[in-house]
Amino acid sequence: MNKTLSLKQEIAYAAGMIGWSTMTNIIIVMLPYFYLPPSNAGLPPLVPQLVLLGAFNILSIIAASGRLVDAIYDPFIASKSDASTNKNGRRMPFMKWAIIPAMLFCGLVFYPVQKTESLHNAWWLTITLCLFFVSVTTYIIPYNALLAEVTNTPRQKVKLSSYQQVGFVIGIILSACTNNFADLVEDNFHVANRSEAIQIAIWGLCILSGLVMLLPIFFINEKEFSTAKPTHIPLWPAIRSTFKNSNFKYYLISDFAFYTALSIISSGLLFFCTVLLGLPESEGGKFMGAMVLASLLFYPLVNFGSAKIGKKPFVLLAFGVLCLIFVTIFFLGKLPLGPHTQIYILVLSASFPLAALGILPTAILADIAQRDTLETGENQEGMFFAVKYLFVKLGQTLGIAIFAMLTIYGKDPGNDFGLRLNGIVGFGLCLIALLFFSRFKEEK
Repeated sequence: MNKTLSLKQEIAYAAGMIGWSTMTNIIIVMLPYFYLPPSNAGLPPLVPQLVLLGAFNILSIIAASGRLVDAIYDPFIASKSDASTNKNGRRMPFMKWAIIPAMLFCGLVFYPVQKTESLHNAWWLTITLCLFFVSVTTYIIPYNALLAEVTNTPRQKVKLSSYQQVGFVIGIILSACTNNFADLVEDNFHVANRSEAIQIAIWGLCILSGLVMLLPIFFINEKEFSTAKPTHIPLWPAIRSTFKNSNFKYYLISDFAFYTALSIISSGLLFFCTVLLGLPESEGGKFMGAMVLASLLFYPLVNFGSAKIGKKPFVLLAFGVLCLIFVTIFFLGKLPLGPHTQIYILVLSASFPLAALGILPTAILADIAQRDTLETGENQEGMFFAVKYLFVKLGQTLGIAIFAMLTIYGKDPGNDFGLRLNGIVGFGLCLIALLFFSRFKEEK
C-alpha cells in the first residue's frame, strides 16, 4: 500500500455509499407499499394478491426472482473485478459504467405498465428489478472491495467503515422520506395524483444518488492507493476458497440473518406507522431520521470501545437489543402509551444496533479478507465482499418475501395480525445471528 486516503477522499468514498444505499433502500421501503398498499394509503394495488402453495404471494416471488439473478451475477462481477488488469485500476472502471443504468432502472421499477391491478405489472416489475440489481451490483462489489485495499490497519478500517455507515444511514433516511418528498411535489408542483407524486420523488432521489456515486471516482485515483495484483484463481475455486475460512462462515450466517430481519423492519416501517399506530405515512421519515441521528451518538463509543475490547462484544450486544425490539413490534398499538411514544421508544432503542452493526461488520470482513491475502498470496478482496453481498441480498430478498407473505394474514387497520407476525419472525432471526456470531473467533 502506498498511502492512505485524506479526509476529503474518505468523505468522497463514503458519499458513494449514500447513492447506492438510497436506491437499494427505495426498493426495500417503497416496493411493497407502492405495489401492494394498505387500504388507507390512497394508492391503488398494482399486482394481484395471488397466493401459491398457501404461503407465497406474487410480490414475494417477484422480489425473490430479481435477487436470484443478482445472486448469480454477484460472484461473476467480483471475479472480473479481482482479475482486472485495467490501467486505471481493478475497481473504478466497473463503478463508473454502472451508475446511469442503476439510476434508470431504479426509477423504472415504479413505472408499472398499467395503473390498475394487473399481471402485466408483475412481469414489468420482474424485468426492471433484475436489471436494477445487476446494475447496482456492478458498482457495489468493486466499491466495497476498495475498503481492504486503501486501509492499512484495523483502526483505519473501522474509521472508514464509520464514514461508510454514515453514508448508508443517510441513504436510509432519504429513502424513508420518499413520501415526504412526494408531499412536497404535490404541494409545490400541483400534482394531484399520489402515485405520480411518488414517482417524481423517486426520480429525484435516483438523480441525486447517481451524482454522489460519482464522487469516489472523481476524488480517488485508485492506482495511487492500491498495489494489489490481479488474482489468478478462476471463479468457482475462488468462491470455494472463501468458504474454507471458518470465521467467514460464522460471519456470513449471522450477517444473512441480520439483513433478513433488517429488510423486514424496513419493508414494514410505513405499515407499522400507518396501520398499527394510526399515524400519517409522512411520519415514517421523521422516525427514521430520529433513529439515525441518535445512532451517531454511539459512533465514538463503538469506534473507541471496539479498539479497546474488540469488535465481537459490541456485535453480540447489538443482536441482543434487536431481539427485544422485534418482540416490541408484535405489541405496537396495544401498549398503554401514545402512538408517538411507542414508535420513538422503538426507533431510539434501535440506534445502538444501527451504529454497531453498521460500522463493525464491514471492518471485520476487511480484516478477514486482508488476513486471507497474507496467508494465500491471492488478492481476493472482491470475492469476499461478493459472497457477503450475495448473502446480504438473499437476506434482503427473504425479508421482503417474508413481509409480503405475512400480509396474507392481515395488513389493514383492524386486520393486522400479519404485520405483527413480522416481530416474531424478526426476533427469531436476530437470535440466530447472535448464536452464530458467538462462535466467531476474533483476532486479538
